Amino acid sequence: MNYLRADHELPKAILEWGWQFHHLGIPTTDSIQGETYLPHLKFYTSGFASSPFGVEWMRFDSDCPLDEIIKSQPHLAFCVNNLEEALKRGNFKILVEPTSPSKGVRVAMFEHNGAAIEILEFVKTN
Repeated sequence: MNYLRADHELPKAILEWGWQFHHLGIPTTDSIQGETYLPHLKFYTSGFASSPFGVEWMRFDSDCPLDEIIKSQPHLAFCVNNLEEALKRGNFKILVEPTSPSKGVRVAMFEHNGAAIEILEFVKTN
């Protein structure tokens, strides 16, 4: 029988694997004042730097190449120590192969039971 966590217990990714919550990404079609455009990813982002809860809003260009699940559903993001090791935790459907969207950051995204999950590894740079 599979273990089911109790209401008071943290998710396995946090409790056993050591992952840390980073943000909740929410797709939107609304233009939000102060949003930042990421031309290499073809979407706008806002709220990340100012949200005390880690909420990020994302508005995608019509030709954004990301998977539809990322563009249409919220995703959870976690910090991990090692991207490749984290991806070995399950037989995940990879949505975004490990990549570096900005200096010192490596990310990957996968699908777990219909939900998009992002993992981030922060790499020290000189």
